[in-house]
Order: sequence, then C-alpha cells, then structure tokens
Amino acid sequence: MTGSLAARFRVSARRTLPRVVIATLSIAASATVLAEVATAEIPDSLEQRLAACAACHGKSGEGVRRNAYYPRIAGKPADYLFQQLVNFRNGRRGFPQMVYFVRHLSDANLREIADYYAALHPGYPPPPARASAATMARGAALVRHGDAARAIPACDACHGTTLTGMLPAIPGLVGLYPDYVTSQLGSWQRGIRHAAAPDCMATIASKLDGGDVVAIAAWLAAQPAPASPSPAPQSARKLPLACGSQQVSPQAAPTAQRALARGEYLARIGDCVACHTARGGAAFAGGRAIETSFGTFFAPNITPDPRHGIGNWSAGDFWRAMHDGRGPDGTPLYPVFPYPSYTRVNRYDADAIYAYLRSVAPVPLQNRAHTLRFPYSQRKLLLAWRALYFEPGESVAQPAESAQWNRGAYLVQGLGHCSACHAARNLLGATLDGRALAGGVVASQDWYAPSLAGDREAGLGAWEIADIVALLRDGVSSRGAVFGPMAQVVHDSLQYLTEADATAIGVYLKSLAGDARAAIPGPAPALADSAKSAHDAGAKIYDSHCKSCHQADGRGKPSAYPPLAGNASVTTASPVNPIRMLLFGGFPPSTAGNPRPYGMPPFAYTLGDEDAANVLTYVRTAWGNRGTAIRPTDVAPYRAVPSD
Repeated sequence: MTGSLAARFRVSARRTLPRVVIATLSIAASATVLAEVATAEIPDSLEQRLAACAACHGKSGEGVRRNAYYPRIAGKPADYLFQQLVNFRNGRRGFPQMVYFVRHLSDANLREIADYYAALHPGYPPPPARASAATMARGAALVRHGDAARAIPACDACHGTTLTGMLPAIPGLVGLYPDYVTSQLGSWQRGIRHAAAPDCMATIASKLDGGDVVAIAAWLAAQPAPASPSPAPQSARKLPLACGSQQVSPQAAPTAQRALARGEYLARIGDCVACHTARGGAAFAGGRAIETSFGTFFAPNITPDPRHGIGNWSAGDFWRAMHDGRGPDGTPLYPVFPYPSYTRVNRYDADAIYAYLRSVAPVPLQNRAHTLRFPYSQRKLLLAWRALYFEPGESVAQPAESAQWNRGAYLVQGLGHCSACHAARNLLGATLDGRALAGGVVASQDWYAPSLAGDREAGLGAWEIADIVALLRDGVSSRGAVFGPMAQVVHDSLQYLTEADATAIGVYLKSLAGDARAAIPGPAPALADSAKSAHDAGAKIYDSHCKSCHQADGRGKPSAYPPLAGNASVTTASPVNPIRMLLFGGFPPSTAGNPRPYGMPPFAYTLGDEDAANVLTYVRTAWGNRGTAIRPTDVAPYRAVPSD
C-alpha cells in the first residue's frame, strides 16, 4: 500500500521484509547447555523448546556470568517477564539479540515463556567480591532508605524487604550481576529502556549519579540468597511513585475493529503491516524506515486519517496506486512500494483491501519525507524508470494450467510479491525477470532468498505439497523450518493463508522447480586438502554442539530440529544463511500450527570465526551434501545481530 510517498525500490533495503517466499531452511544447532535429546523422540517440553534461552540465561534461568551481564530471570513475577518480552518485541527495549529472538513470537507464546521461568527457583550464585566499605554503605543507604532530599525512594519500598520483587510485575533485585544493574540503570538514564507509563524507574534513574549507580549495583550483588525466593504479594500500601507496570495488566496487541474479513485476509497475504507499521507503533500508521542504496524511504500512513493517511482517498485512488503506481494526483510512486507486482491484483481484491483499511482506527501520524541522495531524490526521473521497467497489467490465467495452479500464480506473482526478494535486481532496483524467482540477496539485511526455480537451492521439486504448505502456514515442516526475515513473513502474513490458497501456492512453486527426478545429483565432489582439514575439525565441533538435536546422521528431528543432510538451503553458493543461523540462532515463528516453537541458541558468543567456519564446512559437505567450504573470513562480516 502507499501514501503520497510510498515505495519499494529494492534495493539494499535493510528493513524491507521479504514477502511470500520459501526461505531459509535453517541450520539449527544446539549448544553444550542443551539437554541430550533422545534419538527416538524430542521431548515436548518447554525446557527443550527454550533451550535457545539457556545459552545466555542458564538452563533454569539462573543467569550466566559470561561478561558478568546475562541476568537471572528465574522466579521473577510472570507479569514482569511478559512485559519485558513484549517490550523487546515492540521496541521499548533494544538489546539486539533479544529483539531478534522475540520479534515474531506471539503474545500467547511469550506468556507461556514468562510463566515457565517465573515458576523456576534455582540456587543463587555466590556473591562477587565486595566493593569498598564506603561504596557498600552508600548502596545500603539508597536501597534501604533512599534519599529524601532528592526524592529518591528506597528500593525495598517497591521491590520488597527481601528484594525478591512484588506481585504482579515488580522484579526481584537479588542475584543480579553488578554490570547488568549498572547497564540497566544507565539505559533508563539515557532513554534507551522504557516501561509502561508512568515509568517510575526512568524518574528514579534520572536522579541518580554515577556513584549512586555503582554503589547500588555493588550492594545488591553482595547480598546473600534470600530464604524465600518468591515475590512478595501485592501490598495494600501505596507505592512511593506511580508505577505503570503495576497498574497495567498485560494485554494482547489490539486488533483492528470492524475488520472486513475478506479485505483483512488479502491485506495479510499482501503483508501490508510489515512495511507500514513501525516497531511498537500503531498498525498501518507508517513511519518505518526502509534503508536502501538510494537513501532512506519512510513507509507512509495508510490508516483512514484524513490529513496524514488515506482518509480522503477514493477506491479509484487506491486502485491507481496498486495498479498504476501513481498517487491520487497522478504523481509517480517510488517502486520500493511493490506496484510492479501489485499491478497484477484484480480490481475486486484491491477494492476489498481498500474497504478493510478504511475500517481500521485512524492514526494522526504525520508522514516523514524520504531522505534520498541526488539524483534519486528527483521524482521526475521515475518517468524514465517506468518506461524501462514497468508495464501495468492484471494477471492473466493460463488455460493450459489448472485452476489451482493459476490461483497460486496469482498470489505469488501479485499480492505476495515474492519477486521482491527472490529475484535479482539491477543497479536501478528493477527486478531481473521477476517471474523466474531465481534467487537474490535481501539487501542490507544480509540474508539470501534462495531460488525457487529449479531444484538446486530451495529444492522444492523433491518436496511434497503438504510440506510446502506446512512451511508456509506453520513455519516448520518435516523438510525444514523458516528463520531470519522469512520467519517474520510467516508470522505476520503466511500463517493466515487458507488451506486452499497455501496448497495453490505450493502447486505453483513446485511447478517452477521442474522434474525432481532430473535434479538428482551425482556423488559429492572430493574435498581439497584444506577443506578436508576444516571438515574434520568441524566434525568434532558438530559432535559436541550439534549432534544432540540434529543427530549424527544430520537428519534432525522434524518438526522440532530441521534436517541438515540433503538440505539444499545449507549448501547454497551464498553461505550467508547458514552463517547467520549458526551465529544468532533464533526461533521459528509462533503460529497457529506451531504455537510453541523449539529454539536454537546463538553461537556467536561461544565460537570464533575459525570454529564457526569449520563446523559449517562440515555441515555443507557431510552426508553427501554438495556445498563448498567456508573460510573464517566468510564468517567475520556477519558478526552483527541481523536487523529487520
């Protein structure tokens, strides 16, 4: 969808999310902190599903002393934990690894995680060495008595006399590492961390100086384990400051009211929300930055607000944007808005989407102007681009194909705009034969959307239709799982596909891969000596860290841990996807078909570039896989947590 300045010009869009795509069938490995998985059956337990969290927070949420930072989460009030998970997902907290982990998990899944850790009460670590007597005295005074002169309340007035927290949502403070406490207080002081309004912690932190912060952190860390680790019941006594966390019961994200079912469904399949909703912002209100090689585009407000949204648009105006790529006044729109694909959407469906968007709550959020470099800031140059690369036209059914195939083609080529990610682009951002879906880099996100044509990358020619449908709707199948940008697409969009539409897409995509029998490869090529050395070293790392989930034969435990043997997505010419998955792990999306996904821990913090390259070389060349070796220099550029 688009407003006055809408777009989707390729391009290196760091935050442009891929659409209806069959994406990264993941490399999922397991760390030494994972419990051994029985070869006969994967335990259906939260302990197993949340093994990814154990890498930083410990098997029972007790915290990990690595860098004296990763905090204890066990035993904290469930409402507090839920609020923090939602805050990471919605933009109030910004630790990149946590944002990456939870950004496509549902409220129900996050609530279950919070309840699980709230019920755990592992032992406390021994206190670290005590700070100086003066520092300890200063910390004790602030924690127990506060500072009336500066209107700083005592910590125990809210966090309880035993400092184990207070129901429903005030956390405990004992058992936290001093570096974590100082970091969080500093985040409040700098406006990086936020809580539900009124944010009492931001008020308190603003009154503390550096010495106060160090003293409080040192004193709290030095306290012995409490006799009872449970949070105190909610007190009838009025808190010294109004606390939004205690006042607001966590609620699921509001849904659009008076939604028109068909238009809402089509808007979901088009994944309009992905670009037109900023993290933590109101749905469809725009403001999301889309960074490209031409500059930064800002998605417009498409709520029915009459001043800033599309409240004054007619159905014809909306159709012109979708079909012709022009605004209500005829201004050409930047093709970062994927009208080269949306032009194939028929008028009946476009009108249904328009009617749905007219029904959502209007949001008076002003649109931001794009910040593009010259000459791309000259909109009149779009006339030349359109003459070269764009021709309006609806989807035309192919009489030689089945109705099911034609429906799949309509969704993939049009509303799903799969070519936005799965087709290569030229220097001006135009797709090169978008219908071919031959694969392309999701620019600036540093992920690769594999080819869906032929059987060499996504490998769909050998898949059963049911497996493709499961991957699209559930995010997992017996053949693999989605991670990275595709996980967000499944969470926001594809899980809502009807069985019929998902099957139609599967039929169409499978037809692009051709005859699976013709794609059966010969024996894997022999490895060079250097690659053989890396392969052998990687085998030992795999045995220590990965075998417990993915099995010695690489077959995994579908649909919990995807197979690596015969998985074409781990052997693509571009190694970026397996590198990303190994370094940062993650969860498949929580969906109706897979509401409690099994996670994978990040290995960026435990494996160096050489070890990471060796184990990936092993995975890409073991069990008959036909991938190439990976070098440490291939791994190093991807050490930053992926953005969205």
